[in-house]
Amino acid sequence: MDARYRGDVVLRMAGSSRKLLVSFVANVRGAIALEFALLAAPFFAILIAIFQVGAVYVAENELETATEMAARQLLTGQVQNAGLTASQFAASMCPNLHALFSCSGLMVDLENVGANAADFASANVSAPTLTYNAQGQVTNNWNFLAGGAGSILVLRVMYQLPVILGGFGLKLANLPNGDHLLMTTSVFEVEPYNGLGT
Repeated sequence: MDARYRGDVVLRMAGSSRKLLVSFVANVRGAIALEFALLAAPFFAILIAIFQVGAVYVAENELETATEMAARQLLTGQVQNAGLTASQFAASMCPNLHALFSCSGLMVDLENVGANAADFASANVSAPTLTYNAQGQVTNNWNFLAGGAGSILVLRVMYQLPVILGGFGLKLANLPNGDHLLMTTSVFEVEPYNGLGT
């Protein structure tokens, strides 16, 4: 085999390799699918996280509004005059909780901390530690001490909101069962009203 023939073979192989490389780089048929596969997981994780944070925000806002309206009924003595029980009081809040809530999951804790201005300092507004039975139901004993005119009340309303695990380290669950505890608190002195006294 002479040198000229070998040179032609080498040039042909180099040319076909170059053509193969150029056609591989120029072929975009699979590029879109590959790009989608690389970007889909982070995109959907971010999308789920946005919806989850939005749902928690909407639920917190809704629970806060319902608690303010319920506290107003206690503040003006409507609950005391009607003699509502804890379950009746919780049920009266349900029409103000339109989305994301199940009325049966609402937890209400109402404390009467006294009747002096100094008693405001002893108001417990911290989140409680929830205890569960074997079925995963909350077993805490909640108080419902509505007091009378001049009583200083602490109303804590809680709800366990189910959350989806988020990507990128986003963890909205703050309970051992994987739910997010929503809690709103209202501290106030009951106004004078016709009915129960202090």
